Amino acid sequence: MTAISQNQVVTITYDLSVTDENQEKVLVESAEADSPMVFLFGHSGLPEEFEAHLAGKNPGDAFQFSLTPEQAYGEYDDQALVEIPKEVFLIDGKLDDEMLQPGNFLPMADNEGNHMQAKVVSIGDSAVQMDFNHPLAGMVMHFNGKVQDVRPATAEEMTHGHVHGEGGHQH
Repeated sequence: MTAISQNQVVTITYDLSVTDENQEKVLVESAEADSPMVFLFGHSGLPEEFEAHLAGKNPGDAFQFSLTPEQAYGEYDDQALVEIPKEVFLIDGKLDDEMLQPGNFLPMADNEGNHMQAKVVSIGDSAVQMDFNHPLAGMVMHFNGKVQDVRPATAEEMTHGHVHGEGGHQH
């Protein structure tokens, strides 16, 4: 049996809850058996503490742990709320009103071409307020799940830095 370690393809199912302002756990995401999370351990881009809690586990092992904001996506940063001129969002000279709805996440790029997601907060007369915080920033996250499968990564997966095939990236 293969245990979770560096360069292994890991398949897990889980429920993710966060602690809300009333200190209640609220379910925000589930990865079920028909749509599990599959990632390349050590190359996933997931918080290091998340992977550390899974290291050494085998298929069939259950897990339950919590991550503080410092262990995950950091505290909520008010500086990540940014006003962007409306003209940035023009497509063929027009605003896409369906795209620019509060709560929608939009793909964005910074001046260096780094890609990120930002949430539309509000739309003003001349600018759009965007939130570049990770959606889970500032939240305590509670994971409860099970390891479904662990296998060695292929040479191609290692070269590309991500999982291929079922549950992974399709080229």
